[in-house]
Amino acid sequence: MARYYDIHPDNPQPRILGQVAGLIRDGGLIAYPTDSCYALGCRLGDRTGLDRIREIRRLDDRHHFTLVCRDFAQLGQFVQISNSVFRLVKACTPGSYTFILPATREVPRRMLHPRKRTVGVRVPAHTVTQALLAELGEPLVSSTLLLPGQDEPMTQGWEIKELLDHALDAVLDAGECGTEPTTVVDLSDGEPEILRRGAGDPSRFE
Repeated sequence: MARYYDIHPDNPQPRILGQVAGLIRDGGLIAYPTDSCYALGCRLGDRTGLDRIREIRRLDDRHHFTLVCRDFAQLGQFVQISNSVFRLVKACTPGSYTFILPATREVPRRMLHPRKRTVGVRVPAHTVTQALLAELGEPLVSSTLLLPGQDEPMTQGWEIKELLDHALDAVLDAGECGTEPTTVVDLSDGEPEILRRGAGDPSRFE
């Protein structure tokens, strides 16, 4: 059964953050809030965690997982960014955007797009997510909590707990955080290509 944590959205309790970070380090899979919607998250390099996310969401090998990073400096460890792309990404972080970029060797091969060798990265503007990333000290491997056959992501922590109780190790509930996933922009070829229009304003990439 998943542990359920009711966490304050503006002043997250350090004790809860420490417990959840410990679960992640021990190979746990969590549901947590972001600035766009709830997401599934596990530790970088956690092969079992990736498989569990794929099973919950019924994803194939071509799905782009996202590295959720604390800040732009951490993001830069995992993707290759040219000078022109640097300015675009910097201007949009933190925010509700996911960027597809060529991965560095720091990213496990299982996370990469099999042909392009790319990975998704983002820096969320959410107090709880930022506090958790600070406590964890490394990025979270994530995917939007959008279940098969559903048009919108899940928005209520208690509903996530009820529905995915035996598939998760913890649910971090900070209240509603919206139903719109991030705007996804592919910058792997240098020129922006909008793959999904979502919570982030896509007009600056058009």
